[in-house]
Amino acid sequence: MSDDRPVVWTRAGAVRGIWRGVSAAFLGIPFAEAPVGELRFAAPVPARPWTGTLDASAPGPTPQRRPFAEVTTVPEPSFPGDATLNLNVFTPAPGAEVGLPVLVWIHGGGFFAGSPSSPWYDGASYNRDGVVTVSLSYRLGFDGFGWIDDAPTNRGLRDLIAGLEWVRDDIAAFGGDPARVTIAGQSAGGSAVMALLASPLAKGLFRQVIAHSAADLSLSITRAQVIGRAFAGKAGVAPTRGGWSELDEDAILDAQVDLMAPPAGPPPSAAAFVKGALAGGGVALPFLPMVGDDVLPVGVADALRRGGGAGTALLAGTVAHEFTPQPQPVRLAWSASEPVQALTDGGLPREAARRYVEDQPELTWTADLCGQVVTDLTFRMPLLAWADSRPYRTWLYDFRWPAPGLGLSMHCLELPFTWDVMDAEGAAAVTGPRPPQELADDMHGAWVRFIASGDPGWPSWDGHNARVFGAGQADTYSASRTLAEAMIARNASGVVSTAP
Repeated sequence: MSDDRPVVWTRAGAVRGIWRGVSAAFLGIPFAEAPVGELRFAAPVPARPWTGTLDASAPGPTPQRRPFAEVTTVPEPSFPGDATLNLNVFTPAPGAEVGLPVLVWIHGGGFFAGSPSSPWYDGASYNRDGVVTVSLSYRLGFDGFGWIDDAPTNRGLRDLIAGLEWVRDDIAAFGGDPARVTIAGQSAGGSAVMALLASPLAKGLFRQVIAHSAADLSLSITRAQVIGRAFAGKAGVAPTRGGWSELDEDAILDAQVDLMAPPAGPPPSAAAFVKGALAGGGVALPFLPMVGDDVLPVGVADALRRGGGAGTALLAGTVAHEFTPQPQPVRLAWSASEPVQALTDGGLPREAARRYVEDQPELTWTADLCGQVVTDLTFRMPLLAWADSRPYRTWLYDFRWPAPGLGLSMHCLELPFTWDVMDAEGAAAVTGPRPPQELADDMHGAWVRFIASGDPGWPSWDGHNARVFGAGQADTYSASRTLAEAMIARNASGVVSTAP
C-alpha cells in the first residue's frame, strides 16, 4: 500500500480520499448539485464535472442543519454547507475494478433528522470482510418531503434514487460491482429502502434489501397537500416554490419544530394510551414519503402484494421493544392497572389481551405492555404483512438482547452489533461497557453473508423462522400476530383503525 493518499476517477472528476489502515475512505463526494437557489425544492440534478482533484478527506455538508433532541441514540453530526447531496465511500480496493459486493446505507431519523456521517456507519468493518460501503444523504423534513404546489413530490426519495444512480455508474472505480448492490437502512432509513423496493423508478438499481426497524410510514398526496397548505398558511407564505423561497432555512426549520412539537401535559391512563395507539396515535409525522406519484404510485404493502420487488432478496427485522419505553416515566403511576384489563379497556378483546400479555413474560410492567402495542403497530405488524406477502427470498430476524438499565431491546440498539463498531463513539451509552462481542460477530457475519451471497444463513421465512439474536425464544412474533388478528377483528366489526 502506498503512503500517498488514494485517488479515484469518477465520471465527474478525480477524488482524493484517505487511507485508514488497509482500506480507504472518500468522504463528501457530491452526487447531485447543491439544492439551493433555482434548485431549491427541485428534483436532484447530477453533479457537474469539476477540474482538478476534489479533496474527499472530510465529511460533506449534511441536510440535517441542527441537532434534534428527539434523535439522541445514534451520534448524528451536522456539517454546514450548501452541497448537502453527497455520499461517503469506504473501500478496501480504491481504483481497482475487482467487483466486490456493495452495501449502500440510508440513515434513519424520522425523515426529518439524521446524518450519513455517524461514526456508527463507518464502513471499515465491512471493508475488512470484502464489502465496499456507501452512505447516502437525502433532503429531510419539509425540504425533502413537504408538499409544495409546483415542486416535485418525494424529493428526498428522488435524492436517494440519484445517489443509487451514482453508485451504478461510479462504484466500479472504487472496487465495487454495480450488479451486486444491497441497499440497507434503519428506522426511517428502513422505511426508505422499503419504499425504494416498491418504487418503479428505483428498479434495477439494487439486487438486495436490508430493512432494520422499518415502519410503514407514508402519506397520501391528498393528505400531504392538506398538511402542506396548512403549513404554508401558518408560515405566512404561498404554498409554492416562490412562496417558500421567501423564507430562509432557519425560518422553515423553526416552523417545522413548532409543527412537530409534542402535545403538552402528562401521559393519559394506561387504557387511554392503548386506545390512542389503536386509533393511529403510534407515529404522527407530517413530512413523509407520499403515495400516488411516479416515485411511489402505491404504498409498500400494495406494491408487494402486486409483485413489486420480485426477485429481490429481503432481510428484515426489528428489535423486540422498539418504542416500548415510550411510557416508561409512568411505570409506577400505571402499576396499579392490571395489564389485561388495561389492554381490554383500551379496545382489545379480552382473550387477545390475555394472550398478548402471556406471550411476553419479559414485560412485567403495565406501561411496558402498553408501549409494546406502539412497537407492534409501528414496526412488527407491518413487517409481518410485508413478509407474508412475499413468496420468495425473504428472511426475518428479531433482535432481543436486553440493554443494561431498562432490560429491554430498544430502538437502534442493534446498530453497533450489525456494523461491528462496539468501540465507536456513543455505543457504550446504549450497550453498556461490556457488550457481547460474540453477538456482534454473529450478526455482522450474517449481514456480510447476505450482502455477498443473498442468504444470511438461516431458513427463509415461511410464516415463522425468524432468527432470534440475543435470546433463546422461538416464534417471537406470535404476540404481534395476536395483535394483528385483534385489529382485523376490530376493523371487521366497524371499529376502523388508522394505525401505521
